[in-house]
Amino acid sequence: MADLARGRIQTVLGPIEPHQLGVTMCHEHLYHKSYTCVFVPKPRPCSNSHLNSTQVTVENMWYTNYHPYTHEDNLDFTSTHIQDVITDEMRFYKKNGGQTIVEVTTFGKSLSSLAQMSERSDVHIVGNTGFYIKPAFPDSITTQSMECLYNVMKNELVNGVDGFKPGVIGEIASNWPIDQFERNVLVASAHIQNELNVPVIVHPGRNVEAPFEVMRIFAEAGGKCAKTIMSHLDRTLNSQQIVDFAETGTICELDLFGNEISYYELSDEFHMPNDAMRIELIKTLIDNGFTEQITVSHDIHTKNRLMKFGGHGFSHIILNVVPEMKRQGIDQTQIDQMLIETPRRWLTL
Repeated sequence: MADLARGRIQTVLGPIEPHQLGVTMCHEHLYHKSYTCVFVPKPRPCSNSHLNSTQVTVENMWYTNYHPYTHEDNLDFTSTHIQDVITDEMRFYKKNGGQTIVEVTTFGKSLSSLAQMSERSDVHIVGNTGFYIKPAFPDSITTQSMECLYNVMKNELVNGVDGFKPGVIGEIASNWPIDQFERNVLVASAHIQNELNVPVIVHPGRNVEAPFEVMRIFAEAGGKCAKTIMSHLDRTLNSQQIVDFAETGTICELDLFGNEISYYELSDEFHMPNDAMRIELIKTLIDNGFTEQITVSHDIHTKNRLMKFGGHGFSHIILNVVPEMKRQGIDQTQIDQMLIETPRRWLTL
């Protein structure tokens, strides 16, 4: 299609050549505002719950680290101050060898804000289109037909939003079990991908069956597994399950690096793995021949994970994880495949 940058990668500042992509984090959030009702954390008795309505500070981080989704201000990246903080961290990311970030916020997104951040930081940002889980949207959106959802996403990809074009669909998302709205988004995204060959990134429900069921629906609707990333597999599948999933041909993403707290506020069914366990999952995929189907990221979407608030920031994988990967026997060629080559293949239109 003439309106897409064929053979190139679409960023918010325009198309770039594939060789310009460089080290890429495929799943981050740079501009968004969410609410506790979207994540629906289970109520937990806490004598300090009054902190949920306060601003996030270093002084109350002892609480926020364990209740990131009930502390409302922790979910807001839209203020000028926080945008400046994130832009500074992106400059630090660039200084340490990072070159591209894929922004995957699908509600409350602002491609124009991303463009300003890209200009100020000199980091390529790939923007997006799509829809998140049903609770993130009003009835006026969740009751729309699949055809309407298809038209919205395709129009944004082809014609842009206020002069800025997204380069990826997603993160499109589902709960478990999958809601009809979420199923409609999956099918509409598959149809667009089949037609335009655009990259798609998916957020699965918090259940072992979710990634498999999502890709079954997606592939049956014409979606291309090799052009699609399944996110959050480090909080969803164990070593045998992730190998089974890789057999589908889908790109397997471990994107919660830096999130090492075993208490996971959004689910009591499992504990959040640490980075050492994530590296072990990567080694398992490599040992089973799936080196070209791995991407990594941090999925930073709360203030407590930003450096300004004592968190690890967007450079954590480069500064801390990559050296540990090498110590664990993953070589530079395999690391470059995860950080550069597979993202390049996925993002090129």
